[in-house]
Amino acid sequence: MFFTYLRRELRRRRKAALVVASGLALGIALVIIVNSVSAGMGNAQDKVLQSLYGLGTDMTVTKAAPAATGGESGRPRFRFDAKGEDGASQSSDRVVVQGFQTLASSTVTEVADQSGVSGAVGGLSLNVLKINGEFTRGEFKPDENGGTPGGGRNGGGTGGRVSGGGANFDVDSFTLYGADVTEPALGPLTSSKITSGRTFKATETDAKVAVVDSAYAKKKSLAVGKTLTIHGTKYSVIGIATADSGDAAANAYIPLKQAQTLSDSKDKITTVYVKASDSQQIGAVKSTIQKNIPGTTVTTSADLADTVSGSLSTASDLATSVGKWLSIAVLIAAFLVAGLLTSSAVSRRVREFGTLKALGWKSGRVTRQVIGEALVNGLLGGVLGIALGLGGAYLVTAISPTLKAQIGSAGSSGAGGGFGGFGGGGGGPARQTASKALDVALTAPVSLATIGIAVALAVGGGLIAGGFGGWRASRLRPADALRRVE
Repeated sequence: MFFTYLRRELRRRRKAALVVASGLALGIALVIIVNSVSAGMGNAQDKVLQSLYGLGTDMTVTKAAPAATGGESGRPRFRFDAKGEDGASQSSDRVVVQGFQTLASSTVTEVADQSGVSGAVGGLSLNVLKINGEFTRGEFKPDENGGTPGGGRNGGGTGGRVSGGGANFDVDSFTLYGADVTEPALGPLTSSKITSGRTFKATETDAKVAVVDSAYAKKKSLAVGKTLTIHGTKYSVIGIATADSGDAAANAYIPLKQAQTLSDSKDKITTVYVKASDSQQIGAVKSTIQKNIPGTTVTTSADLADTVSGSLSTASDLATSVGKWLSIAVLIAAFLVAGLLTSSAVSRRVREFGTLKALGWKSGRVTRQVIGEALVNGLLGGVLGIALGLGGAYLVTAISPTLKAQIGSAGSSGAGGGFGGFGGGGGGPARQTASKALDVALTAPVSLATIGIAVALAVGGGLIAGGFGGWRASRLRPADALRRVE
């Protein structure tokens, strides 16, 4: 009897049911779209951060470089033979650690032994500055005491000056990263894909091999099988890597031991990449490391996320704040409207319900009938809302609006000099003072959890509307039917 009466009443009151369902559908669709866009914002931000610190890395441990004292500038010194053949080509390069103070390699083991850490790997961030050019000597003119080139105060004799001389040099600077080839699952190289050749083998801990970023390889005409010369040592290019998003973490990668040798940093690293056992306990793991390994700076992806600005950050703020409250407001309005319309519909059915009570229906049975009708209206609104929400999310994904993410400089991040040992720009120590802009396409993925929320809202909306109508119906008496007839 319940379902027969329910089917008849819903068919007879199709327009009223459609109005209630449409109101609920609008609120539910908005919730789906806001949730899916927020998820897309999160994915976009993860993609930006991934290009900076690599896949699987939850935090990094570094130590800030000490400030230069006295007359030290911290810049590498180059040696050239000014007495060499006039106009002869000369070359000098330096491989230096930049941006961070080195840590002992044993720090990796210390970090790995901390509670909540499932994996840790060390790396060495370097900068290579190479100068190629030639000297052109001019005419030497002695001073009044006579002199020879190289004389004077520093030369132990009298001096003079050289006029008409000069130099012509080309400067090439690139970032170099020493990777632990035995632990390929952590570190910045994991944010790139090998598009030509291969990656390192676990046995190549001290091999003279290199993986080169595709952009740098194109610039320098490097390919698999060619050689990359660093500080007089030739490295065979075994692979070309392309960053998944944005710029690569470094221009070139070599085994950690080789990087330590080139930079005279035996048993030293600049960065420890850390993987937490539980992603929900990253804050606790960070505190533990900072407490037990003093003098280090622990930077999480959340710390770096705070430096992301631009249209991505603005849109994310709107989605999480304005969008959330707008969804709540629309849902509340939809529930209230559904409840009032249901209550109003019951008021128009006083004669009908009064008659049913006169025939022996109890108040509880009438109330259940009204709630059942409202629940069906709510489910109908849920179906329509899910359809509209999926359509809106698909439209956002199809359009894929481009958002710009501006990564703040290391100095302004407040995160201890940048994440992953590569500064705020993700392009190595040489770019530490610069910011970095990335273009990210926005998508709106819809998860099963979001669909589940939509179904729960549909049921909840139906029950709320039914509650309004049921309360009104429970107050009716058989005499109300007679009064309405009169």
